[in-house]
Amino acid sequence: MYIHKEGYRIIAYTMLLAIVIISAMNYFIDDWDWYWYSLTALIVIVALIVIRFFRIPKRELLHSEDQVIGSADGTIVVVEQVYEPEVLKTECIQISTFMSPNNVHVNRYPVSGKIIYTNYHNGKYLIAKHPKSSTLNERTTVCIETAKGDKIVVRQIAGALARRIVCYSKEGQEVHQGDELGFIKFGSRVDVFVPLSANVHAELEDKVKGGLSVLATL
Repeated sequence: MYIHKEGYRIIAYTMLLAIVIISAMNYFIDDWDWYWYSLTALIVIVALIVIRFFRIPKRELLHSEDQVIGSADGTIVVVEQVYEPEVLKTECIQISTFMSPNNVHVNRYPVSGKIIYTNYHNGKYLIAKHPKSSTLNERTTVCIETAKGDKIVVRQIAGALARRIVCYSKEGQEVHQGDELGFIKFGSRVDVFVPLSANVHAELEDKVKGGLSVLATL
């Protein structure tokens, strides 16, 4: 396991703040009791939680030309037929993964191929499970065209806690299944849109892992 680069600055600021607060408490407080010890423990726990947000476990990622692999760790909250108006402009299957603050927050490419579209949208910060979050929240949309011509859309969506979407995708870029697509700081939601012809394996409330869980077969 290692710490993702997106967390370096936040972790450094958090650790510095924790050290300053605890040092100040130690300097000004002579008579320590359970309250001050508890407060110190709480500060340390919060700092450790922030570090944990940016953990990246080592994994033997799946690679399969015909399968759509999970883009995020979390819980499946949507599996339904929808009309995708931004890129595909057709009916498809939407598979949405909700990322809690406890999940790993890196996002991965579900398939290999060429990026033919990427776009960032400003928006609201509704709770990620809200039905309208896919179209109203801050989000980044990426479309990958596979070697066989299938178009898979991945949408990173900010939520009530997540205020920073990082996306590494660029149009024309060749990407590989399982590589890092981006990062949503402090969790949220990732939607994957697959063709109607795909055989969907994901079901509501399934616990999935990015780069490991098979969402569908093309």
